[in-house]
Amino acid sequence: MLSRIAESLFWIGRYIERSDGTARILDVHLQLLLEDPWIDEDSACRALLAVMGSEPNEDVALGPQDVIALLAVDPRHPASIAHSVIAARENARRAREIVSTELWEALNHTYSRMPRQVASDKTHEFFRWVRDRAALAIGVVDSASSRDEAWHFFNLGRSIERADMTARLLATRSLTEASGPSWTTILRSCGGYEAYLRSYRGVPSSLSAAEFLLLDRLFPRSIISSVIRAEESLREIDPRAGRVGVTDQAQRLLGQIRSELEYRPIGDILFDLAGNMERVQEVVSAASDAIRQRYFPTSVVPVWIGEVS
Repeated sequence: MLSRIAESLFWIGRYIERSDGTARILDVHLQLLLEDPWIDEDSACRALLAVMGSEPNEDVALGPQDVIALLAVDPRHPASIAHSVIAARENARRAREIVSTELWEALNHTYSRMPRQVASDKTHEFFRWVRDRAALAIGVVDSASSRDEAWHFFNLGRSIERADMTARLLATRSLTEASGPSWTTILRSCGGYEAYLRSYRGVPSSLSAAEFLLLDRLFPRSIISSVIRAEESLREIDPRAGRVGVTDQAQRLLGQIRSELEYRPIGDILFDLAGNMERVQEVVSAASDAIRQRYFPTSVVPVWIGEVS
């Protein structure tokens, strides 16, 4: 497969998952701001923007609409939903010869219907629409694609991004412990509340809910499950690797963070949840860079050096 096509598929998966994850995080926290009048909106919005990798203006007080304008509908902000939708469509256009018609139509329709602003009373509907569109695009790929290299690059991008977004969501739990989102709210935002109840059969506690979202191998949005899926795709892309140990840098990084999480007591992880989730994000970013360097090398521009005499 051409590296150009593989890179586009990898980023289509990442951007679709990023739009879905960002919508879930914003929906949870903006709903919390509406329901709890005692929360300091400015500090809560700044903390949320920081978790999402954005640095707000220190001189202006922030509110929910500012967060929506920046992280939802601003096409120029790299962490926004609008930017992810545009970037996913652009990557699909570049790989049009291999992207299915159904996926192209799904991404193109989402792009054409992406609003430029969202009214304050329509935010929940907007975030639900984003999640539905992401689920449609992913469903098209999963239901009608051969499990070949193309699918594995798409799945690799999704898994890398999902681990990152779940880590960001868990990091928001400890922003303001007293008024932050409850574990029930976080589980619902991941679509995992019912799955959690079937597994633990009780009211979510810090220990059990964090264990579920971090370490449950059967729940697809857990960090461990996402990392395992990424490792599996890397092995399928290069089946010859691993005969004498792990030589692929991305696979090595993902295996190390998986081992760190699996073999540490959950209480130790919870003790510094924000710090540990930042560590997960750093490893995921490093693994993404390693994948880019190995499979998507930047082509060198030819330079005229003159005739050799």
